[in-house]
Amino acid sequence: MSRTFFAGELDNVATFWRVQRRDGVLLGFTSHDRDLTTGGITYRSAPGMVPSAIRRTADLDRDSVEVRGVLAHDALSAQDLADGRFAGARIAIGVIDWQTGETATLFHGELGSVTQEDGRFEAELRSAKASLEADLVPRTSPTCRAAFCDKACQLSPARFTHAARLSGIETAENRVRFDVAPDGDAMLHGQVRWIDGPHAGLAMTVLEAGADGLVLDIPLAETLSAGVHAILREGCDHTIATCAGRFGNAANFQGEPFLPGNDLLARYPAASR
Repeated sequence: MSRTFFAGELDNVATFWRVQRRDGVLLGFTSHDRDLTTGGITYRSAPGMVPSAIRRTADLDRDSVEVRGVLAHDALSAQDLADGRFAGARIAIGVIDWQTGETATLFHGELGSVTQEDGRFEAELRSAKASLEADLVPRTSPTCRAAFCDKACQLSPARFTHAARLSGIETAENRVRFDVAPDGDAMLHGQVRWIDGPHAGLAMTVLEAGADGLVLDIPLAETLSAGVHAILREGCDHTIATCAGRFGNAANFQGEPFLPGNDLLARYPAASR
């Protein structure tokens, strides 16, 4: 039989937060004054974290939840939030009996926007109902709406993924070089996912690509050194020319490159000479 919390006037209850990051890291926090372990997960004491009221409804409006706290715990730093390590993290919030370890989950969702000020943070949590707000009717666009190598694109990601080692770094220009890299500008708009080193678990987008290396969108740590491992994923500019010429994949192009745009309404005939 499942536990019924708050059945009596007094109860041994604390709040817990379970955070599953997209890179596989699992973190647990509790409002109790000491760490609690249950189900193989240790919930670290974080009494500075305060949840808002959890409102769950039966209609289609998203359930709104926020959590506020102090950026004091080693596992939850301002730099990690700024680097995007918690972007899209799965969140579970509930109550835990600090004597028996029994739990009841009150909210499942995803981490949304995070704001920081004076060493504190405030995070918006989106429930599963947020997916109902997605527009399932695609809008027309001259470029491809599919993500590179996703289900709609149908290209195999293994063809365009490379294991590499960092061979050079120019911190001032935020430029890196690898011992293995595709020729030319194939990495433009691609991704570098770090396997180890100070950025382990982070993915960075390639802003520039060429013979002199890759310029990334996130500032590189000064402690980054040669020999660090990364996974390189080639990029795509989502144009029909690239899709047809480079990949031979025009049949799966998810766009309307030849559809007249809004400027058609402003055009007028020119007199012939």
